[in-house]
Amino acid sequence: MKTVNLVLTATLLLSSPLLVQAATSAPAAAVTMRHAQPITIRDTVIGAGMPKIIVPTTGNTADAVLQQAAVIGHNADADLIEYRIDYLDFATDPAAISALGQKVAQAAQGKPLILTFRTKAEGGAKAISDADYGKLYLALIKDHFIDLLDVEMFRNADVVHQLVAAAHQAGIKVIMSSHDFQKTPSSRDIVSRLRQQDALGADILKIAVMPHSPEDVLTLLNASEHIREKYSRKPLLTMAMGGTGAISRLSGEVFASDLTFGMIGEASAPGQLDVARLHQVLAVIHQAAGTH
Repeated sequence: MKTVNLVLTATLLLSSPLLVQAATSAPAAAVTMRHAQPITIRDTVIGAGMPKIIVPTTGNTADAVLQQAAVIGHNADADLIEYRIDYLDFATDPAAISALGQKVAQAAQGKPLILTFRTKAEGGAKAISDADYGKLYLALIKDHFIDLLDVEMFRNADVVHQLVAAAHQAGIKVIMSSHDFQKTPSSRDIVSRLRQQDALGADILKIAVMPHSPEDVLTLLNASEHIREKYSRKPLLTMAMGGTGAISRLSGEVFASDLTFGMIGEASAPGQLDVARLHQVLAVIHQAAGTH
């Protein structure tokens, strides 16, 4: 709780116009920053400027999801909407998921739509076999209502390859993901996972880890910058979870993460920040980063 309060206090301070003026009034030394090769989905450019904010749905009924989607769609601070189907009471019914998903896409007001079944093995709401995971995703890809598909890298290798190929054939971008809710892997391991995602054909590379110390957060940030500098210019989505890791959700423009998660109402993972406050801080950092 103390860490969360410190983060919120920092957020409010960073949102002060006086602090912005003070932080950007003096000339800074030249800084070399290696940016992503941007990708554009609908009218959203990922990999340039401020990190784009994803807001997930967390409802378990069609009515709840549609209410959330309407709020997200009309919120100017949200850039993308994540349709979290593992929360749904009918999470393995492709026809029902698709019918609702098409309504979610309309409610999104033109914002890119990410489809995600976060498995129990990686912190999601429900367990599913790799075979059923693949069948469900393949059925939903064919219905052409999504812009991006979250594919967990540690599902069966044949399933992962099949899903990446099918998504790309349908014009859908792939976010390949890895989640560790227990610990922060070593920097070498984080880099290895992201490089593997790149090799598997992901369009956006994603990892989320659980820190137990500030040093763990620095490990995640260092690995993110190292991937960008040495190995890949694909957009990244990297974060340390929980209150201790909240800074990683704010500092992406400096440490090479091109997307971040915010919340409106209920969080889908520990450490998510309110979308309005998140946007304020990202804007402050963006303005300061532009002065280098």
